[in-house]
Amino acid sequence: MTKMIFVNLPVRDLAKSTAFYEAVGGTKNPQFSDETASCMVFSETIYAMLLTHDKYKMFTERPIADTKKSSAVLLALTVENHDDVDNVVDQAVKAGGIADPNPKQDHGFMYGRSFEDPDGHVWELIWMAGAPAE
Repeated sequence: MTKMIFVNLPVRDLAKSTAFYEAVGGTKNPQFSDETASCMVFSETIYAMLLTHDKYKMFTERPIADTKKSSAVLLALTVENHDDVDNVVDQAVKAGGIADPNPKQDHGFMYGRSFEDPDGHVWELIWMAGAPAE
Protein backbone atom coordinates (compact mmCIF):
# COMPACT_ATOMS: atom_id res chain seq x y z
CA MET A 1 0.00 0.00 0.00
CA THR A 2 1.28 3.44 -0.91
CA LYS A 3 1.69 5.67 2.13
CA MET A 4 -0.22 8.92 2.19
CA ILE A 5 0.19 12.03 4.32
CA PHE A 6 -2.62 14.19 5.66
CA VAL A 7 -1.35 17.43 7.19
CA ASN A 8 -4.02 18.80 9.54
CA LEU A 9 -3.99 22.58 9.89
CA PRO A 10 -6.22 24.66 12.16
CA VAL A 11 -7.56 27.71 10.32
CA ARG A 12 -9.47 30.77 11.50
CA ASP A 13 -11.47 31.36 8.28
CA LEU A 14 -12.18 28.15 6.37
CA ALA A 15 -13.42 29.83 3.17
CA LYS A 16 -10.44 32.20 3.01
CA SER A 17 -7.97 29.38 3.70
CA THR A 18 -9.61 27.12 1.11
CA ALA A 19 -9.34 29.85 -1.53
CA PHE A 20 -5.71 30.44 -0.56
CA TYR A 21 -4.77 26.78 -0.94
CA GLU A 22 -6.61 26.55 -4.26
CA ALA A 23 -4.53 29.53 -5.44
CA VAL A 24 -1.27 27.73 -4.61
CA GLY A 25 -2.24 24.53 -6.45
CA GLY A 26 -4.48 22.53 -4.14
CA THR A 27 -7.78 21.05 -5.29
CA LYS A 28 -10.66 20.77 -2.85
CA ASN A 29 -12.05 17.25 -2.52
CA PRO A 30 -15.75 17.75 -1.72
CA GLN A 31 -16.13 14.13 -0.54
CA PHE A 32 -14.02 14.90 2.55
CA SER A 33 -15.02 18.54 3.01
CA ASP A 34 -17.88 20.23 4.82
CA GLU A 35 -18.57 23.45 6.75
CA THR A 36 -15.85 22.49 9.28
CA ALA A 37 -13.13 21.13 7.00
CA SER A 38 -11.65 21.35 3.51
CA CYS A 39 -9.60 18.48 2.15
CA MET A 40 -7.00 20.02 -0.17
CA VAL A 41 -5.36 17.58 -2.58
CA PHE A 42 -1.82 18.26 -3.81
CA SER A 43 -1.10 14.82 -5.26
CA GLU A 44 -2.32 11.24 -5.01
CA THR A 45 -0.49 10.97 -1.69
CA ILE A 46 -0.36 14.50 -0.22
CA TYR A 47 -3.35 16.19 1.40
CA ALA A 48 -3.83 19.21 3.65
CA MET A 49 -6.87 19.05 5.91
CA LEU A 50 -7.94 22.60 6.73
CA LEU A 51 -9.94 22.41 9.95
CA THR A 52 -11.87 25.09 11.81
CA HIS A 53 -10.53 25.57 15.33
CA ASP A 54 -13.57 23.80 16.81
CA LYS A 55 -13.05 20.81 14.52
CA TYR A 56 -9.30 20.72 15.19
CA LYS A 57 -9.96 20.69 18.96
CA MET A 58 -11.87 17.41 18.52
CA PHE A 59 -8.53 15.69 17.84
CA THR A 60 -6.34 17.14 20.58
CA GLU A 61 -6.57 18.55 24.07
CA ARG A 62 -3.47 20.69 23.52
CA PRO A 63 -3.90 24.39 22.82
CA ILE A 64 -3.71 25.48 19.20
CA ALA A 65 -0.40 27.21 18.53
CA ASP A 66 -0.43 30.83 17.41
CA THR A 67 1.70 30.27 14.32
CA LYS A 68 1.92 34.02 13.73
CA LYS A 69 4.09 34.16 16.89
CA SER A 70 5.78 30.76 17.06
CA SER A 71 6.80 27.93 14.78
CA ALA A 72 4.86 24.71 15.24
CA VAL A 73 6.08 22.85 12.15
CA LEU A 74 7.89 23.48 8.86
CA LEU A 75 6.23 21.89 5.87
CA ALA A 76 8.18 21.27 2.68
CA LEU A 77 6.76 20.35 -0.70
CA THR A 78 8.76 19.57 -3.81
CA VAL A 79 7.92 21.09 -7.19
CA GLU A 80 8.76 20.02 -10.74
CA ASN A 81 11.27 22.73 -11.65
CA HIS A 82 13.16 25.82 -10.47
CA ASP A 83 10.60 28.27 -11.93
CA ASP A 84 7.71 26.54 -10.13
CA VAL A 85 9.22 27.60 -6.80
CA ASP A 86 8.93 31.27 -7.71
CA ASN A 87 5.57 30.86 -9.44
CA VAL A 88 3.89 29.22 -6.44
CA VAL A 89 5.32 31.81 -4.03
CA ASP A 90 3.98 34.53 -6.34
CA GLN A 91 0.55 32.87 -6.31
CA ALA A 92 0.67 32.67 -2.51
CA VAL A 93 1.33 36.42 -2.27
CA LYS A 94 -1.50 37.21 -4.71
CA ALA A 95 -3.83 35.09 -2.55
CA GLY A 96 -2.91 36.96 0.64
CA GLY A 97 0.13 35.06 1.84
CA ILE A 98 3.56 36.36 2.80
CA ALA A 99 6.61 35.54 0.69
CA ASP A 100 9.87 34.30 2.16
CA PRO A 101 9.30 34.31 5.93
CA ASN A 102 12.42 32.11 5.92
CA PRO A 103 15.61 32.82 3.92
CA LYS A 104 15.74 31.75 0.28
CA GLN A 105 17.98 28.78 -0.48
CA ASP A 106 19.99 28.47 -3.67
CA HIS A 107 22.61 25.72 -3.70
CA GLY A 108 22.67 25.18 -7.46
CA PHE A 109 21.38 21.60 -7.28
CA MET A 110 18.58 22.71 -4.94
CA TYR A 111 16.49 25.88 -4.85
CA GLY A 112 13.90 26.77 -2.26
CA ARG A 113 11.67 29.53 -1.00
CA SER A 114 8.84 29.70 1.50
CA PHE A 115 5.47 31.31 2.02
CA GLU A 116 3.23 31.91 5.00
CA ASP A 117 -0.50 31.23 4.70
CA PRO A 118 -3.18 33.50 6.25
CA ASP A 119 -2.95 31.59 9.55
CA GLY A 120 0.84 31.74 9.80
CA HIS A 121 1.60 28.18 8.66
CA VAL A 122 4.88 28.18 6.74
CA TRP A 123 5.40 26.03 3.65
CA GLU A 124 8.73 25.60 1.88
CA LEU A 125 8.82 24.87 -1.84
CA ILE A 126 11.86 22.97 -2.98
CA TRP A 127 13.20 22.01 -6.38
CA MET A 128 16.03 19.47 -6.45
CA ALA A 129 18.10 18.44 -9.45
CA GLY A 130 17.89 14.83 -8.24
CA ALA A 131 15.57 13.07 -5.83
CA PRO A 132 16.93 12.21 -2.38
CA ALA A 133 18.13 8.64 -1.94
CA GLU A 134 15.41 6.27 -0.81
